[in-house]
Amino acid sequence: MSAPVSPERGRVLYVDDDPGLGRLVQKALRARGYVVELAANADEGLARLERGGIDLVALDHHMPGQTGLDVLPAIRAMPSAPPVIYVTGSEDSRVAVAALKAGAVDYVWKDLQGQFRELLGEAVDTALRQEALRRDKERAEAEMREARDRAVMLLREVNHRVANSLALVAALTHMQTNAVSDPAAKAALREMQARISAIAGIHRRLYTSDDVEAVELDAYLASLVEELQGAMKAAGRDHAIRLIAEPIRLATDKAVSVGVVVTELVTNAYKYAYPPDILGEIRVAVGRQGPDSLSLTVEDDGIGWTGEGQPRGTGLGSRIVRAMATNLRSALIYRPGGPGTSASLLFQG
Repeated sequence: MSAPVSPERGRVLYVDDDPGLGRLVQKALRARGYVVELAANADEGLARLERGGIDLVALDHHMPGQTGLDVLPAIRAMPSAPPVIYVTGSEDSRVAVAALKAGAVDYVWKDLQGQFRELLGEAVDTALRQEALRRDKERAEAEMREARDRAVMLLREVNHRVANSLALVAALTHMQTNAVSDPAAKAALREMQARISAIAGIHRRLYTSDDVEAVELDAYLASLVEELQGAMKAAGRDHAIRLIAEPIRLATDKAVSVGVVVTELVTNAYKYAYPPDILGEIRVAVGRQGPDSLSLTVEDDGIGWTGEGQPRGTGLGSRIVRAMATNLRSALIYRPGGPGTSASLLFQG
């Protein structure tokens, strides 16, 4: 009694112009649980593959008018091509090497004793196991890509909504600024609006970017500086801001901290660096100091401050800068001796 056939193990197409040998191979592979179909030539084999449902091809080298090396590229070019095991009676090792280069997953030598049928069975087992692992890996990778794409889409939507919400809060703060008459209250509300806008700018860049984990720091700071200059000009302070920023991609949380620091230091420079009716320049520079280090510097040519003594104003800005510097695992350093004020921050990025 022949061994029961288990179609679940796979369907093999054996292409060989020797019908007797084909039947022997069919019997040997059936004993291993495979369904085996025979094709007597390349055209017949390709036609069968076109219909689909074949898990593996065992392809003979010598066929009428051509060799398996002529057929192999046509098989590999098929959509979802099955793995191919090359069967050859040639003792020239170059044939086997050429078959592997052309896309065969393995090769088996024919021998006069017929042991190759056992070797072919082992090769079929191995090739189908490897193919199953490859497909499982591709399926898992596809699922991971789909999950990542969904997560990115959701995160982009979150950033969109956060940016819109922060823009609304900034607009409400602006309305409140117009509603109060106390100069100190107006100034405090304008500064709060600038802080909110600095954070909203990060989220705007995230939902319009392909990368939701990092931002282009130079482009973000250019937009931020433009907004600060417009806000301060509306408040009656018309100092020029010059930005020098290298093209750097920075993680989102660090970019938020950098943006808030720039907002506070530039705002302080607008308020305190130059005497009334004196125009001056404020410079913001960001660049690499090494493979993993970034530096941020904000400076002016005004009356100068070394960071020592009682902060001017309420001191809230100084506390915010210290908190953001702590987030960056750094500390703000003031250049002593002037002229003007120069504050720098060195951090990992």
